[in-house]
Amino acid sequence: MVSKNIQQVKQRFGIIGNAEGLHRAIDLALQVAPTEMSVLITGESGTGKEFFPQIIHQNSLRKHGQYIAVNCGAIPEGTIDSELFGHEKGSFTGALADRKGYFEFADGGTIFLDEVGELPMPTQARLLRVLESGEFIKVGSSKVQKINVRIVAATNVNIVQAIALHKFREDLYYRLSTFPIRIPPLRERPEDTLLLFRKFAGDCAEKYHMPPIQLDDEAKQLLQSYRWPGNVRELKNVTERISVIEDDRTVTADQLRLHLPNLTMEKLPALMNRENDEQKIFHNEREILYQVLFDMKKDVAELKKLVHDIMGGNVSMPVPVEDKEQYVHPIHDMPSIQEVETVEESFALEDVEKEMIRKALERHGGRRRNAAVDLKISERTLYRKIKEYHLE
Repeated sequence: MVSKNIQQVKQRFGIIGNAEGLHRAIDLALQVAPTEMSVLITGESGTGKEFFPQIIHQNSLRKHGQYIAVNCGAIPEGTIDSELFGHEKGSFTGALADRKGYFEFADGGTIFLDEVGELPMPTQARLLRVLESGEFIKVGSSKVQKINVRIVAATNVNIVQAIALHKFREDLYYRLSTFPIRIPPLRERPEDTLLLFRKFAGDCAEKYHMPPIQLDDEAKQLLQSYRWPGNVRELKNVTERISVIEDDRTVTADQLRLHLPNLTMEKLPALMNRENDEQKIFHNEREILYQVLFDMKKDVAELKKLVHDIMGGNVSMPVPVEDKEQYVHPIHDMPSIQEVETVEESFALEDVEKEMIRKALERHGGRRRNAAVDLKISERTLYRKIKEYHLE
């Protein structure tokens, strides 16, 4: 039986779903809200982590104080200390006056640090001081200032792995995760996909003045069985796209498949071990590209072995008479192993990088924030790469 408090929170914040894991996360947020404990919210991108700091703040003794949300991944590394903690006039080029930081503005309230795993190591040290003693120093100043602020942080990266790779401070992790809350991915909430689909379809119908789309039985099964790597955000985008594109208001499974690009990609050899790959952490776009090229190299090696096995076994494949003209022989018309090696060696890292960014932008209709999440890089890195490759 779901408590009345959980139902009220879902209604107030527009949270859709009845999965046990979702209710558990809301219940934990309500339990920790009246305390002063720091909270670390973990979960994949697109799961709705941004709702939970608001739930905590609105049900805390600080609810009449300031609530400030900061996307740490969207602030350039060179200015993030100034943005968070403020600076003194003349502390660096362009510092024409004293400036308060987000922490000072949030004094007496709550600050939400989204994508906290993106913080540079020096900034992590400053944040640790705030958590340990409630003190900070502005950039360019020597004066210690006291602050009374509650910190709620969120991340979609594996912090434990980041610690092992010396990308995140272990002491900061323990300070932030005094009270951890995990938001379940959509694939762990299959019963909620239909509820969310109906909600998004209804919103689109109202927005664009059209009848809401529906799914036939087979399409409903597909919707629930799909892994939704982009979680609720991906489901919303797919629902909106189908609502606009499809003329038939009852969508079949075949029509739905056309709007699920990741459905076939999950079957590619390089992505067969997705469950394990999701635990990997990438700190910049180059690491992602190296992983992609490594996976492609493994696929080429598997292809070589397959060709060798077929040739060694002298396998022949019967060809229907009517198809002989269009038939491509699997061995005679296949590139030689030497040719495959040449193709493998010809990959230009910059070209692959540019193509990945271009396709991500296309998938998300030019929305750079969504594309950055898809590529698992920060927005500032994406902006820099777009300019570098003239993809504006």
